Amino acid sequence: MIKAKNKTGLVFFPAFDWAIDSTHPEREERLLYTQDQVFEEGILDIEGIVEYKAKLAKEEDIKRVHFCYPNVKSVATESHLISAGSAIEIGRAVLKKEIKKGFALVRPPGHHSMRVTYGCRGFCNINIEAIMIEHLRKHFNIKKVAIVDTDCHHGDGTQDIYWNDKDTLFISLHQDGRTLYPGSGFQDELGGINAIGKTINIPLPPGTSDEGYLFTIEEAVLPILQDFKPDLIINSAGQDNHYTDPITNMCFSAQGYAKLTSLLNPDIAVLEGGYSIEGALPYVNAGIILSMAGLDYSYVKEPSYNAKSIRQSEETFKQIKKICKQALTIWEKKESIQDELKKGKEFTVREKHINYDTDGIYERQTETLKVCKDCSGTFKIETAIEDRGVKNLLIHIPRDACPKCIEIAKEWQEKAPNIFDNVYFQDVSKI
Repeated sequence: MIKAKNKTGLVFFPAFDWAIDSTHPEREERLLYTQDQVFEEGILDIEGIVEYKAKLAKEEDIKRVHFCYPNVKSVATESHLISAGSAIEIGRAVLKKEIKKGFALVRPPGHHSMRVTYGCRGFCNINIEAIMIEHLRKHFNIKKVAIVDTDCHHGDGTQDIYWNDKDTLFISLHQDGRTLYPGSGFQDELGGINAIGKTINIPLPPGTSDEGYLFTIEEAVLPILQDFKPDLIINSAGQDNHYTDPITNMCFSAQGYAKLTSLLNPDIAVLEGGYSIEGALPYVNAGIILSMAGLDYSYVKEPSYNAKSIRQSEETFKQIKKICKQALTIWEKKESIQDELKKGKEFTVREKHINYDTDGIYERQTETLKVCKDCSGTFKIETAIEDRGVKNLLIHIPRDACPKCIEIAKEWQEKAPNIFDNVYFQDVSKI
């Protein structure tokens, strides 16, 4: 009998009752074909690969991460809560040492959902990875977390949530934002002034194949992770880099994904995008599962796979090497960059314009952050949907807040002008 080297837990949640529409790429068949493949290949019969049941996230899990307007129920359906809750369930199993590795194969996805959420953008309403991470931090002795987002689209929501968090390293490998939604994820996006360099973006050129992705992991991602020394590594495991994906322009294969997983060695993987429902997802997910379990994945190949036809060009490889070198330079110089940016500043202000492409909402934000040497810094977000006459204020106190930042946050709350419809106070340590 085959036995997994790493005891690996899986949780499936196809979300039968949630879809943007019946023909949309983000629909339940994304996981149904994968489930069929897993059952047909007997993967769940392997000793040491176990299935966990889907669970509901609690409202406090969502509020620990998000400000949902007007409330959680208006933004997140039961399917969203089960997707997030299932990620939490697999994360808890890892930290309770029931399993060595865990893979949440769930939808709806979440990495485009930011701290403030009014609805659906990029197929995402709530950020399931962030909700899982903050639950684990609340209930287990976890401080430093690294998130490696390998979805083809930049994880702008996860980046936004952890922009000011010095204990969270966010690395995103994605197709260059000049060529793909959401049009962000450039290398000058370094994180907030108290967390410079804890956001690392690696925008890869269209046509990047296995060689380029694996080079990036080995030459850029792994050295940064080794230096950061996280307590936990999370893979935001989008699969829309595949050469057959209908909405992207990359050339990654199932073998490439499995090798990437083996190199990255994440504690937990959470499914994100991937829209080649029959031609890619069953094979990619099977490869990832076997890789996490420490088993041979060499025979996992798509019927259409042809290495020569998807090979990247020499020019593409030159660009990738340059991008990886820049990522390492940013990491190595992050302290000096931070010191220079902090000079003479008490607060910083960040303006954002956010488009909820699915729901037709246009949001404007002004974020004011306290420059602080002792913690991640308290901040407030003035957020408005002008065509709907909505204006709200969110005040955030981070997990590691120092007494001075707590005092500033309370003062912001006490002196909040009456121009806001709502004033929300998000003290993470008390949720």
